[in-house]
This record gives sequence, C-alpha cells and structure tokens, in this order.
Amino acid sequence: MSIKGLGLHTGAACQVRLLPAPIDQGRVFCRTDLAGHPEVTAHLDSVVQTTFATTLAKGEARVGTVEHLLAALHALSIDNLRIEIDGPELPALDGSSQPWVEVLDQGGIAAQPAPQRPLRPTRHIEVRDGDRVMSIEPAEQLSLEVEVDYPHPQVGQQRLSFQVESQAFRAHLAWARTFGFASELETLRRQGLILGGSLDNAVVYDAEGLLNTEGLRAPDEIVRHKTLDIIGDLSLLGQPLQAHIVAVRPGHTMTIALLKALTADPKNLQSTD
Repeated sequence: MSIKGLGLHTGAACQVRLLPAPIDQGRVFCRTDLAGHPEVTAHLDSVVQTTFATTLAKGEARVGTVEHLLAALHALSIDNLRIEIDGPELPALDGSSQPWVEVLDQGGIAAQPAPQRPLRPTRHIEVRDGDRVMSIEPAEQLSLEVEVDYPHPQVGQQRLSFQVESQAFRAHLAWARTFGFASELETLRRQGLILGGSLDNAVVYDAEGLLNTEGLRAPDEIVRHKTLDIIGDLSLLGQPLQAHIVAVRPGHTMTIALLKALTADPKNLQSTD
C-alpha cells in the first residue's frame, strides 16, 4: 500500500508505503531516503516537537505530522505496521485521516494471533496550562469529551463527546480536516510552518468567514478534528487505553503532557488483559 503528497508544514513531496509488521513490533517509521534507512518508533519517548503537529525523531531521523495516520491506526486497532517514508513529513493529503483509512482498507487489515494488551489508569490525573486543561480517569473503553473555543464568529465554542470505536471513527471523525486562520498564516510561514498548506488540505477562515468554497463537512468539523488529533497522539502510549479523557482547549503539547504525567509513575497504569 502506498500514498504520496506534500507535507503540510515542510511542503516537501514524499511517498509513504505501509507494510505488514510482526507481532509486538509496533508502529515503526523508516526513513528510506536517509543512509542506513533509520527507524523511528511511534512512541511517547520519540516525541521531539509538538508545535502545530507532532514530530518524532531518533538521532538524525525525523518524521513530522504523524497524528492523522496514527489516529487511523489507533481507531482501526492496527498495532503493528512498518511505515516507509522518503521524506521528513507525512503527506497532508486532504488534511484529515480519511485517505489513510481508505488506503488501509484497500490493502486489507490482517488479524494476528496475539491479544491486545490494554492499559487503564488507576486514578484521575490532570494537567493544566492557563485555560487549557486535560484530564484522564479509568473507564471501560476509550472515550473523550472535547471542547474548543476560538475567537472567530464562525467557530466559537464547540463540544464533542466521542467513544473511540472503528465504525464510529470512520463515520464521524476520520473526514474532519485540519484548520487555520488566514491572519496567522504569514507569521507561521516565517517560522517555517504551513509551507505546504492550501485550501485543498485545510479549512481556512479569514476575518469575513470560510475561504473553502465547498464549505465544511460538518458544522462542528473543528472540534471533530481536534478530537482526531488527540486520538493520534494518545496512540503514542503504544498500547490501547481504557480511559475517559476530558480536554478543554487541547493541543498536541497538552496531550503529550498528559501522557507524560500518566507514565511518570508505573502505579498510574494497570494492565487489563
């Protein structure tokens, strides 16, 4: 299975191949354009940057904007996969997880003769940064309550409650696109970000309203995409989570901070297998 396109932030062209992997290998990125084809494991320990996207690295090998693919893998319960990429950033495609779901479905998803090993938090844990808050507590399955609040009249405050399950993800979340505001674009480009961004791979608002002529895919597409991003980042724990998460004004940095707080003490997690 392969797919190609431009990176949202770098603007670099790349091709990605998704290949079967053995039990317990996990999700592993391989930079085929670098000498020795170095690998980067999709794990919390590999996170090096969370500014507007999640970037993983090991040594000189970096892989950026991994969250949309990882969200699809997590929701579809694909635990072991080799991801070969010939550039520094996964392609933006249409800005959502939908193209990844489609290519995974086309290639087929094989069951492996080993059970998943879910983890469950043992207590309530919360992280804060000003008016941003994320918390996690034990539950029977992974569910999220997400709230966003942007000072734009066509976005404002949006809320979503979502139980993470394969069919629900396909139907209600996978297609939600990344987004931005025209007033911020020039500053971001000076910082070396959004170099591959366009109306083909993002929802963009200016002061007067939505620039995408085709409109939104849902009135609350923004909070749905934020929920998708959280699922992708949560996958970096490396095992399924049985937890309830509440996120107010979330972002990649907050989700990674929550995971680090969760894993700081082995007593915070218990195996449910």
